[in-house]
Amino acid sequence: MKKLFSLIIFCISLTVFSQEGIQFQTSSFKEILAKAKSEKKLVFIDAFAVWCGPCKMMEKNIFPLQSVKEYYNANFINARFDMEKGEGREIAMKYGIRSYPTFLFLNGDGEVVMKNYGYMGEQDFLAIAKEANNPKYRNSSNKELFEKGESDPDFLLNMMSLYANSDYELAKKVSERYFTIKKGQPLTKDELGLLLYFLKSPGDPNYKIFVERKPEILQLMSEDIYKQFDANIKISKILENSIDQKTGVINDDYFYKNAIPLIGKTDAETALNRMKVILYPNSGKFAEYEKAALVYYKNSDDFDSEELLKAAWIFSEHISNNTSLKKAEEWAEKSVMKSETPENTYILAKLYSKTGKKDNAKMYAEISKNLAESQGKDSSLAKQLLETLK
Repeated sequence: MKKLFSLIIFCISLTVFSQEGIQFQTSSFKEILAKAKSEKKLVFIDAFAVWCGPCKMMEKNIFPLQSVKEYYNANFINARFDMEKGEGREIAMKYGIRSYPTFLFLNGDGEVVMKNYGYMGEQDFLAIAKEANNPKYRNSSNKELFEKGESDPDFLLNMMSLYANSDYELAKKVSERYFTIKKGQPLTKDELGLLLYFLKSPGDPNYKIFVERKPEILQLMSEDIYKQFDANIKISKILENSIDQKTGVINDDYFYKNAIPLIGKTDAETALNRMKVILYPNSGKFAEYEKAALVYYKNSDDFDSEELLKAAWIFSEHISNNTSLKKAEEWAEKSVMKSETPENTYILAKLYSKTGKKDNAKMYAEISKNLAESQGKDSSLAKQLLETLK
């Protein structure tokens, strides 16, 4: 009987062991990086959210697979973080994680080696791991490899993707090397997209490629679009030259003088106000921002609700003119009508409070508080607003 019992326990143990998937560390992010550095391995991070369907599917269908767990457990220090809780929030902010699941491969210094997104099958999930696990990535950072002259096209493409948001200037330099080594090879649609993304001025090396390869590019886009993009590039340079470096204020006269001959008065006005709504909040020039935003967002149906919500937030924080605030209410209402969130309901509540609509302000502040608490988010701003409305 004892032998039979032992055999049963042994079989159960084997079954449980075989069902284990990737072994995720439960240490702090700092400790995980230190462990990876000491063991000369990369860190694999599964960046997830509890409500994310594809995240749950990866956990259920892919992580337990024999081939997956063997490779990941042998080659990486593995960790999982909920991007909406604890350290996960800091990681999400640091690495620009906005969609789930995101798979990060980091070296021991916390530098991104590779970043991928979304549900993957077994072979794809193994493929990204093997690509990230290239010895040269473990022994040197991407930046070091780039500075040493690394010119492998796949490496450069990966670097562009990794740093496009966090370090645009570096990614732009990477793109310039990429298009230099690809000279003479046909451009794909994806490559054209990268070329245009990393092209901001007529002085850019990529602009030379844009001009020299015009006949080829016209096979991928119409001549009208090409001309429009070319004009926008030139306008960007005019805008740059229009900004007073001491005051941070745009010289409207200089801009119009140089821009109108290129794109006409209407488009020049739109471009100028667009630049002002981007530039002025960052430099604290909210009176100038208010004036530009009211013109730029006049036809609010032409804009995404999230962009309008951002403008409404700035108005709620920095603008006092009642007429302007009522316009911002419309922008926030558009976002709330689309979908109520703790953020947009709070912004709308704050705008209502500033325009004297106390009952509406209370209602939406309460909604914001309840939504935040139900989603495990910070509700302190909504609570503070409710206190002022008593």
